[in-house]
Amino acid sequence: MAKRTPIHDLHVRLGGRMVEFAGWDLPVQYSSIVEEHRTVRTTAGLFDVSHLGRVELRGPGALDSLQHLATNDAAKLEIGRAQYSLLLNERGGIVDDIFVYRLPASYLIVINAATSQADIEWMRPRLRDAELVDRTAEEATISLQGPAAVRLLQPLVDVDLAKLRRNEHVEGRVEGRPMLIARTGYTGERGLELFPPSEQAAALFERLLALEGVKPCGLGARDTLRLEAGNRLYGQDMDADTNPFEAGLGWVVDFEKYDFVGRDALLRIQEGGGPPRRLVGFETLERAVPRHGAAVYVDGQAAGLVTSGSFAPSLERNIGFAFVPPSAAEPGTEIGIDIRGRPAPARVVETPFFRRPRAGSAADRARPE
Repeated sequence: MAKRTPIHDLHVRLGGRMVEFAGWDLPVQYSSIVEEHRTVRTTAGLFDVSHLGRVELRGPGALDSLQHLATNDAAKLEIGRAQYSLLLNERGGIVDDIFVYRLPASYLIVINAATSQADIEWMRPRLRDAELVDRTAEEATISLQGPAAVRLLQPLVDVDLAKLRRNEHVEGRVEGRPMLIARTGYTGERGLELFPPSEQAAALFERLLALEGVKPCGLGARDTLRLEAGNRLYGQDMDADTNPFEAGLGWVVDFEKYDFVGRDALLRIQEGGGPPRRLVGFETLERAVPRHGAAVYVDGQAAGLVTSGSFAPSLERNIGFAFVPPSAAEPGTEIGIDIRGRPAPARVVETPFFRRPRAGSAADRARPE
């Protein structure tokens, strides 16, 4: 039987179409994926992401353990800061991608739902004088994403949300209830993530839905939003047989810190001239929608695979990620995508596909805040 988040019954009552995802019963949509996607881009959408794993790393060796486990340099994290990082196997393959939050006396690590138990079992034997505590059942995670998110949430909290920069977090109170408030997210939008105790999650979710213009959003919109933002999805765009260089995530690998799992393998890949394939963004040049697993053609020859593909509502075109040979990875390269048995024309493009206009620009001022 699929697991349920603390907000499950409310999703059903709100008319969410429930599906099993990573072992959890979750809403894929409420109205339509496109409508929910556009709500996030214009005002604010509300997501239940409580299925994500939440583990606390604590003890005198917590930092030492994290430095050994993950690729990014956690020593650079000040209290109240967060960073994206990777867990690797000894071959340099990606065990999972994670988000690390620096708390006053410990680290909160958010891991993927599908890999959460495997991640915990992988991390525990590698700890160095530290303890890993699974907090997934005790807490929930609610994500309010969109250009109006900060303005709408501000009256309910006791901290100045405008002072929170990207990847910062603070212990605050939402309507008098203490919880972690984070300026993180997966949609490419301004937004916030809240970590309430599980027993308070459904009431908070319903309270946030009462805010002006906020609508509930499901997995479908979360996927199209993250793809537009150029965010990889574990298990689709990367896995244990994919190294960070292939996935375009070399920027979260810090070789200057001391040894971490997979470091030697990555150095060998570098010394060998780099990976034989690269994950690139592409757009199709006709109305065809690319799908996961479709063959990619370079100069008429099958040379790679699509990992993610979708219609992009913010851009009104079809986009995706695909692995291609390094020679075909430059933006502007013409490729073909197998759609219904024929190579549909496509072009490699820079990512992220969607970029939020900078504050103060004409386009930004035109959006409701």
